[in-house]
Amino acid sequence: MLVGYIHKPKGTGARMHTHPNEQFNFVLKGTLHGSVDGHDFVAPQGTLIYIPADTPHTISATQEEDVIFLAIKDLSHGIIGTAVDGTMDGALYDPGFEPGATKA
Repeated sequence: MLVGYIHKPKGTGARMHTHPNEQFNFVLKGTLHGSVDGHDFVAPQGTLIYIPADTPHTISATQEEDVIFLAIKDLSHGIIGTAVDGTMDGALYDPGFEPGATKA
């Protein structure tokens, strides 16, 4: 099992992906937004997000503030998922939050 203390800078996150492991994310600070199996959500501090195995999902920190969450994941199939678009090109960035972008 992985129990990770994860920090996502505002406006960044994980692209749509899947993995054969189920996962729970518990938001400790800030707000995550995303989609699990086509269901969009906004998850403020104190929210538990459940991601079933083999389910397309994406999560990002809102543009207002960084997010800290606990990720709890079965590691029997490894830690990294596969992006739905078939590539492993990196993180998801909201417009204006890409590396090197000037943030207000």
